[in-house]
Amino acid sequence: DVQLVESGGGSVQAGGSLRLSCAASKYRYTSYCMGWFRQAPGKEREGVAGIDTDGSTIYADSVKGRFTISQDNAKNTLYLQMNSLKPEDTSMYYCAARWSRCSSDWRDWDDWGQGTQVTVS
Repeated sequence: DVQLVESGGGSVQAGGSLRLSCAASKYRYTSYCMGWFRQAPGKEREGVAGIDTDGSTIYADSVKGRFTISQDNAKNTLYLQMNSLKPEDTSMYYCAARWSRCSSDWRDWDDWGQGTQVTVS
């Protein structure tokens, strides 16, 4: 299994920015799709962004142009830069890994972090 630990969440005013980090162990980026999901209370977990096995990036329509996913291979760390945050971005954010191409269905993913809370007011 891949161990994933998120950090960087917090409270911010609308229009502000946050950068989430996900430290990963025991994996090679080229073998995994790495992604970020979020889940608000009472709602289903939804995909936010992903980096596929070929290095291509994928974004949910709701975050395109505002969020950027990236990875630092040397540090085994995945990032999510979130700009122009909106109250509707308030959610628990999860880092995830999948031993295959990216999938928008959270049920297809193999490993998960514990989550980090983002609150936008």
